[in-house]
Amino acid sequence: MTDAVSGNGQCHRLKSVSIIGGFLDGQTFNLADGLNCVIGARGTGKTTVLELVRYAMDAMPADPAAQKRIESLVETNLAGGRVQIGVRTKDGLSYVVSRSVGEEPVVLAEDGTPTEISLKAGGLFKIDIFSQNEVEAIADQASSQLDLIDNFETDELTAVEHRARALRADLEASASKIAPLRQKVEAIAEELKELPGLSDKLKAFTQQGGEDSEAINAAHERKALRDREHRAVEAMSAALAETHDTLDAAVGRLGQRLGSIITDEMLSGPNGAAMLEMKAGIASAAEDVDAFLRKAVTRVADEAETLAARAGRLDLAHKQQDLEFRGLIEKHKEAQGKATERARLEKQRNDLLARQRDRDRLAEELLALQKDRQTLLHRLSELSDERFALRQRIVERINAALSPAIRVSITQFGNPANYRALLEMALQGNRLKQNVVAAKVVNAFWPAELAEVIKRRDARALVEKAELNADQADKVLAALVGSKVLFDLETVELVDLPKIELNDNGTHKPTEALSTGQKCTTILPILLMDSDNPLLIDQPEDNLDNRFVFETIVGSIGRVKGRRQLLFVTHNPNIPVLGDADRVFVLESDGTSARKANEGSVDHCKDHIVTLLEGGRDAFKRRRARYAY
Repeated sequence: MTDAVSGNGQCHRLKSVSIIGGFLDGQTFNLADGLNCVIGARGTGKTTVLELVRYAMDAMPADPAAQKRIESLVETNLAGGRVQIGVRTKDGLSYVVSRSVGEEPVVLAEDGTPTEISLKAGGLFKIDIFSQNEVEAIADQASSQLDLIDNFETDELTAVEHRARALRADLEASASKIAPLRQKVEAIAEELKELPGLSDKLKAFTQQGGEDSEAINAAHERKALRDREHRAVEAMSAALAETHDTLDAAVGRLGQRLGSIITDEMLSGPNGAAMLEMKAGIASAAEDVDAFLRKAVTRVADEAETLAARAGRLDLAHKQQDLEFRGLIEKHKEAQGKATERARLEKQRNDLLARQRDRDRLAEELLALQKDRQTLLHRLSELSDERFALRQRIVERINAALSPAIRVSITQFGNPANYRALLEMALQGNRLKQNVVAAKVVNAFWPAELAEVIKRRDARALVEKAELNADQADKVLAALVGSKVLFDLETVELVDLPKIELNDNGTHKPTEALSTGQKCTTILPILLMDSDNPLLIDQPEDNLDNRFVFETIVGSIGRVKGRRQLLFVTHNPNIPVLGDADRVFVLESDGTSARKANEGSVDHCKDHIVTLLEGGRDAFKRRRARYAY
């Protein structure tokens, strides 16, 4: 929804509803731009018309039970047929939406040719449609009230949600990279705990006295050095091989891309000379680049051969030195046991030093990923603020129009249901009353705060702030430390919480404290505010007394119908008569099928209104009195 009609004086509208097959086979409803009313006796298909429109426009309710009910009604009453909805956007573009039972809706151009427009992707406009008792249900559900508010800025809020969804996908990908990398770093850190002890043991060897011990210690140090030299040669050889392959693969790449960019069609066209000049220039550059690359490939290959030769000489030197080492060990048999142990410890230390270098490299990668994730989280937070600002603007608009009779407010992140559900699921199977514990934790910490508590393994904070006992705190940490929940806590959506109140004799009461009639009294005026989107309601007068209908609802209809299309199924004559319906559709049925018995203006359908709608004659009297005729 928006608070005003488009600049060209148009709004989104449904032009026609055509039903092919089933209970209402062959019926077409050509809708007026303003107020349309569908009337008739029970069982004539009034509600069916509305639900067929909902089904065709893919405007199904979120509640699975309600969805199932509507799908069953459609399947029963459409009997394998289809519904066609003629629509016109506020920009003046016309389409036909066609849908059969069990199929997805298809958007056609006016001439019947298919388009690529998808209703699910928001390709057309929304319709605001409410079945029987749905108006009352809005008052009972915070999520429905939030949807009601969001409908006033559908496009902007949808754009925000699309960006948020993309960010959450990026954050999910980020978590999938960070989690295993963090595990590797932590695992290596655990291994490195042995390093200080090894160093102390090796230091003890070096402190042993005697000429033989010193010689053996020095020999072992040289042996360890040779091991490191060998690994260094292998690393250099691998680096040269990788560089050679990369450079070799790049040869000719620029020329290949050029061939796919500039086509023969371009060269033979009116700008062929210019394109040929560009192609020649890049081709020349490509040749130069390839020459440099081939030279670089050759240089790297030569160096690899040189390295191999030098490595061979070094290997011969190592073999000779190893022979001398073994000779020394043999010569000093009494120190051999200690020397062997030293060699084992030296190798173990060298391996751990290599792991330490791995840890440092992985830690740098992890830090970079974590910085990127923080940037994404900051953007997500900004989108949450942007969405809340939009909702605040809508709330102000509603209050400006309806206060003091109706008052609306909204609290950012006021509904922690998703957060609580996340914790309850994570704490299952830990011999905890997860509902109770989760509620305490949610009340004590924001998700990001809880994530930090878990990272610190801060059981004391859980005891002091969440009022858990020591055992509960330990079990919470045991369940959450190292789990994916840590990432989920950073992205879990805290939902904004609306509050709608009715002024009841000077006291504003929230919807949960209102009677059924009062709930409808509160929600209907909000629904009947200005919007670009058509509004369809099945029996908006339900649970309302006649006085409220003709004093309030009819007045709201009168203010909005010139700027918004309305379609009501109704049993109350005040709505079509006092609302000056632009078009009334009268339905009748023989029990097996239904048809239009009449259609047209209020006056044209007067006899049917008086006959079918209780109080119809009184409604016309009030109408005459209003216009003094």
